[in-house]
Amino acid sequence: MNLLRKILIPFSLFYGGIAALRNYFYDQGWFKSKSYSKPVVCVGNLSVGGTGKSPMIEYLLEFLVKDYRVAVLSRGYKRRTKGFREVQVGSTSQEVGDEPLQFKQNFPKVTIAVCANRQEGIEKLQDKADVILLDDAFQHRKVRASTNILLTPFNDLYIHDLVVPAGNLREFRVGAKRADIIVITKCPEKVPYATLQKIQLKIKLGDHQKIYFSKIGYEETIHGPTEKLPLKYLRDKKFTLVTGIARPKPLVDFLERKQFTFNHKKYPDHHEFSATEVAKLRKNEIILTTEKDYMRLQPKLGKFAIYYLPIKTIILREQGSFFRKTILDSIDKKRFS
Repeated sequence: MNLLRKILIPFSLFYGGIAALRNYFYDQGWFKSKSYSKPVVCVGNLSVGGTGKSPMIEYLLEFLVKDYRVAVLSRGYKRRTKGFREVQVGSTSQEVGDEPLQFKQNFPKVTIAVCANRQEGIEKLQDKADVILLDDAFQHRKVRASTNILLTPFNDLYIHDLVVPAGNLREFRVGAKRADIIVITKCPEKVPYATLQKIQLKIKLGDHQKIYFSKIGYEETIHGPTEKLPLKYLRDKKFTLVTGIARPKPLVDFLERKQFTFNHKKYPDHHEFSATEVAKLRKNEIILTTEKDYMRLQPKLGKFAIYYLPIKTIILREQGSFFRKTILDSIDKKRFS
């Protein structure tokens, strides 16, 4: 542990203590949580960003929309609007946030909404959905989700982390006990089964909990404003990778394994590109970015050679069917209880 972390530990204990006291009040019923007659599936984490929530939401949508009317409720991080707002295909990231806009453009028939007040948002969505997915709401204790999915990345497990500011956790590790399902995300392409077993033992699952392991899968096609091209199109091109996400390393590693030649411009998570930054980016011939960043950047670049590489969640060890069954069973249990 470096010196700075040691210095910050007292502040982490203070911050974590406040979060723990708040959780205790909810657990004791002194602070009220509201439950709902319809299934509410929460996807969240203990850490600050970069765990793969957006790909997980889209993974859930892929199979849930086949049997249910599904709605997604997000806070709409860094949007410039207030209150409840339903996302339209033609919305902007400034109006609804980049991730909700991405969900809507990929699933145009699904109801996507943003609202910082999750209780208000759920109440306005209940008549439009059989199942409501909550994006990034694990710490939103005013809502009692029927199923809680907790994500933690392979290379930054919550069991090895500290509460902010010494670490990246929003609350103490014990908060993970509220989860029904724990998903280890962003696993390497090849990881020994013994390593996965070791992680499972370290996490110490409760009797009510299940664990799954996943990785990020990349498409072999890049998407632009007017066309889709094979990823190999970039092989003999010098392009610039632009990222405004919490943890771009998996994408960088993937492109390097493909032996692409590129310059990486890294910005903070959910970065809102300024006019000056956009002008500088225009000097590049080709830009490759993430889908989330594309939602914010492409409208500012207009007719420009900018593309994004879609990603998806892949459950490891052929456990995808078991994971889906776990989710479906939890939904049906709530619906018919």
